[in-house]
Amino acid sequence: MERRFYIYIMANKRNGTIYIGVTNDLARRVYEHREGLVKGFTSRYGLKSIVYYEAFDSVSLAIQRETSLKRWPRRWKLALIEKANPQWKDLVDEIV
Repeated sequence: MERRFYIYIMANKRNGTIYIGVTNDLARRVYEHREGLVKGFTSRYGLKSIVYYEAFDSVSLAIQRETSLKRWPRRWKLALIEKANPQWKDLVDEIV
């Protein structure tokens, strides 16, 4: 069985606060964010919607992409979300 790794972006609203993370279990991680099970940035700012994600076959590639995205200017991150998800729709149904 092939293992997958993901980078993802959570948001509280369109053009609002965003969070970029990496995980090997996207459904579980999004659930944790939505339910506030992990105290920290996402629970503090109410980031409940997953608005963007990418899948990788390698953990090192996923971490490299996450690091790269975190260094991008905010406007580039927003443009990335807008291009893939122009309505800022919550993508939770795609990952469960």
